[in-house]
Amino acid sequence: MGTLLESTMGGAMGSMTEGMAWSPLADLSETDDAYLVEVEVPGVKREDLDIEMTERELTITGEFKERERTGMLRRSTRRTGRVEYRAALPGDISPENVEATLDNGVLTVKVPKAEATKSRRIEITSGH
Repeated sequence: MGTLLESTMGGAMGSMTEGMAWSPLADLSETDDAYLVEVEVPGVKREDLDIEMTERELTITGEFKERERTGMLRRSTRRTGRVEYRAALPGDISPENVEATLDNGVLTVKVPKAEATKSRRIEITSGH
């Protein structure tokens, strides 16, 4: 769509969207004891990513840097620039125990649930 608009508007879309953050592909899943967020950030270094927690909102920001090239670049469809992912987590969390790993271009953030929100099995001790 962007390419179609750029060809129609003579490349004006690039200047309109320049500097704006875009959202990477991501999955948010839930286990019994945590929320897992997996964000695709291929080629981004660990030091170029920031992760913040406020209340129940997870924010991941970073930058896809354009690599140094020799010669003339004739065409590029790779995204570069600022990236931002936000997720409002549905339950109470334990923000002091959040863990993050970066492996093969996927940032995985594990946000533990607070003890009060974890389900637990209740044993029936008496009755028929």
